[in-house]
Formats: sequence, structure tokens, C-alpha cells
Amino acid sequence: MSDLFHTYIYLPLYNALIYLIHTVPFADVGLAVIALTILVKILLLPLAYKASVMQQKMKKIAPQIEEIKAQYKDDRQTQTLKIMELYKENNIRPLFSILVIFAQIPVILGLYWVFSKGGLPSINSELLYDFVKKTVTEPNMLFLGIIDMSRRSIILAVLVAITQFFATHKTMPKPEKKENPSIKDDIAHSMYFQMKFFLPVFMGFIAYSISAAVALYFIVSNLFTVVQDMVIKRLNK
Repeated sequence: MSDLFHTYIYLPLYNALIYLIHTVPFADVGLAVIALTILVKILLLPLAYKASVMQQKMKKIAPQIEEIKAQYKDDRQTQTLKIMELYKENNIRPLFSILVIFAQIPVILGLYWVFSKGGLPSINSELLYDFVKKTVTEPNMLFLGIIDMSRRSIILAVLVAITQFFATHKTMPKPEKKENPSIKDDIAHSMYFQMKFFLPVFMGFIAYSISAAVALYFIVSNLFTVVQDMVIKRLNK
């Protein structure tokens, strides 16, 4: 773990989790995980909103892009210039969604380290900010008195797979079927199929392999993403 990651990502998230454990009812670690996940998703909401709006704009101009590709199929340089002009006219930055994903990676890794390497139920007071040290409460690892957050949970792992399926279904547009699909079209359909059906199984396996705390984070994050996507699309109709 690099010093920058430790100082600016891991420590703030770790301290936030410990503080939330003190704040939520019964010092329930599961409730603290839910609260922390929602807090982080809200902080990332402006980026997610812009990415979603950009994705909708891209979908609207897709027919125009196909027309340009057909019109200049033998002139790749002109084709690229025309597409870039179209992006500029519609105020679209095609790489923005990728940048949003990269911006979230440090936070996601930070949450992973907090939930899987944080050492709960033990609390490392050396990592705590002074104002958090005053609020330290012995954590209750039984989420709602049922699921031990320090152990693996098959129930939460299955819920991870289910919520990941719906999150992918809601946020990932299905490629259009064409009469004479190109190799690129075939690759797009293959990627869509793998993301929709293989990814949920993979995420469920990962969630079961680590801990119930990480699985709960994935579930809340997926549900937040589904609701977020629905709200953003309704606002931009």
C-alpha cells in the first residue's frame, strides 16, 4: 500500500467506518458498512451523473455515427474527423465515462482494504484521528443479530450476484442487432453477454471468498447504482 493511498484513501475511509460504528444503532458493523457505502456513492454522484448523461447523449447520436461510418467507410481519417465534429456539436466527451471509472478505482480499493484488511472486530487506535479515538465503541460484528460480518456468507454472496445482474442490466445498454454484423459488432455482443451473465457469478464468487462485510458493500453499491440510474434517466427524459 503506497503512502499516498494509505494517507488520502485508506485512513479517511477507515476512520469513517469506525466513527459510523459508534454512530449507528447497537454499534452494528453491517449498518456502518451500509452507511459508509451510501456516503461514498453520494460523494461520487456528480461524476456518475455526468457519465450517465454522456452515455445517453452517445446513444442518441448513434444513428448519425453509423451514417458517417457508412458514408466515409473508405476514408478513415475523414470518418474520424466527422465523428469528432459530431461529438463537439453535442458537447460529448467520449472518454469521460472511462475517466469516471478510473476515478472510482482508488475509492473502491480503499473500501476493499477497509472491509477485508481492517482487522475488525479489533480496532487499530494508531490509525485513528484524534476526534475519532474519543468515539471508539466495541463493534458488534453480527449484522442485525444474524450475519457475522467477519466471516463468509453464502446468502450475501448470492445477493451480490443477483444485484450485480440487475445493476448491469440497468446500466449497460444492449448492442443493437444488425443484419450484417461486423467483427466489432460480434465482440460488442460477446462483451455484453459476459458482463451481464458471467460478471454476476464472478462477483458472487469473489464476495463469498472474502467476507460478509465486502459482500454487503457490493450489494448496497449495486442497489444504489440501480436506483441512481433510474433517477438520472427520469431527470433527463
